[in-house]
Amino acid sequence: MRPDTIYRIAIAQLAYARCIDDGRLEEWPDFFVADCKYVITTDRNHRQGLEAGIIWADSRDMLRDRVSSLREANVYEPHKYRHILNQPYILNEEKGEVRSETSFLVIRVMRDGPMDVFACGRYLDRYQIDGEDLKLKERLVVCDSSSFDTLLAIPL
Repeated sequence: MRPDTIYRIAIAQLAYARCIDDGRLEEWPDFFVADCKYVITTDRNHRQGLEAGIIWADSRDMLRDRVSSLREANVYEPHKYRHILNQPYILNEEKGEVRSETSFLVIRVMRDGPMDVFACGRYLDRYQIDGEDLKLKERLVVCDSSSFDTLLAIPL
């Protein structure tokens, strides 16, 4: 493992979380390669090898469509997230690709002030590295809980 790999992944994770937490969802798909995979699932489903997810997308265009529907079609109570991330753990590094795992905690903040723990779990990521460019080829969001108390609207 190259010494700068953990640092580069950590910076990418922080930029990703900041983008979502700041409400810049139109920029969120840019963290992914065009032919990507993004899935939100539960730990139980992941352990059982079940591929279906709460959210499932297999391209950056699908992620853009999700943001468009959030902005224009979906009806949900306004809220925002605050991500708290652990340091990434590098699972595997090969030429041009890195697999990592990062634990996360997401606090949901409602428009009128109440806050609660919305989700916790881990990101299982596959990054594509092309020189200085680092993009997600796959993000599997494995949530520890199997239930959410409201619509999962904003990406995790």
